[in-house]
Amino acid sequence: MGNAPVIRQIILDTETTGLEPSQGHRIIEIGAVEMINRRLTGNRFHQYLNPDREIDPGAIEVHGITNEMLSDKPRFTDIAGDLLAFLADAELVIHNAPFDTGFINHELGLMGSTAPVTTIEQLATVLDTLRLARQLHPGQKNDLDSLCKRYSVDNSNRTLHGALLDAEILADVYLAMTGGQTALFQESSEKTSSSTFQTSGQRAIRRLDADRSPLAIVRATAEELAEHDRMLAEIDKKSGGQCLWKSIESAS
Repeated sequence: MGNAPVIRQIILDTETTGLEPSQGHRIIEIGAVEMINRRLTGNRFHQYLNPDREIDPGAIEVHGITNEMLSDKPRFTDIAGDLLAFLADAELVIHNAPFDTGFINHELGLMGSTAPVTTIEQLATVLDTLRLARQLHPGQKNDLDSLCKRYSVDNSNRTLHGALLDAEILADVYLAMTGGQTALFQESSEKTSSSTFQTSGQRAIRRLDADRSPLAIVRATAEELAEHDRMLAEIDKKSGGQCLWKSIESAS
C-alpha cells in the first residue's frame, strides 16, 4: 500500500464594503482555516482591513463591521504576503467562490506591479461549495444557513456574518456535504500549532476537547466495509467525482 496523497484545503470567506469591486468596494475582513486530508489543523488566517472608503449601510447590517472599527487596521497591501503564503498550493473551498475570488483579485490588481501574482488562481485551485450544493440539491435553497440546517451543523453563533466564523462553519458543512465525518476529527480550537496564522477578533466554534479520553477502536466487519465502498461510490456519483475519501483510498 503506497502513501496516501496529502490534500491541503483552505476554507475561506471575506466580508466587504459592498457587493461590487467594479464600484470601488473593498475587502474588510478575511478569514480562512486549514484542513489537511479532511482534518482541521487549527492553523488559520484572520485579519480585519482598512478599506480606505466608507462601508455601505446595507453591508454593515449584514456583518456588523463599522468604519470606526477599521480605522486602525492594516491595508490589504500590508498583509498580502502573509495571506498568499497561507493560500499557496492549496485548494480553496469557498461558498459562492466568484464573489470572494473576484474581490481578492481586485485587491491584487490595485497593488499593480508590487503584487506577487495577478490572480489568486495562479496560486491555488478553487472549489465552489455553492455550485456543488446546487448539483446535490437542485431547486432548493443552498445558502450557508440553509445548508447548516440540512446537514445539522450548529450555526447558533451566526447572528451576523463574519469571515472567520463563516469559514469554520463552511468547513463543517463541506465535510458533511461530501460525506465526511466532522465531530470525530476536530482538534480543540483553543490549541493551535506554533505556525498558526491568526490575528485579533477570532470567534471559535466549540470543538471536542483535545484532552478527552482516547476513543475506542472498533474494527469494521466485511459487511460494513462493503457498505462503506457502496456509499463512497454513491457519494462520488452524486458529487460529480468530488468524493475525496474515494480518491484517497484509490491512491493508497
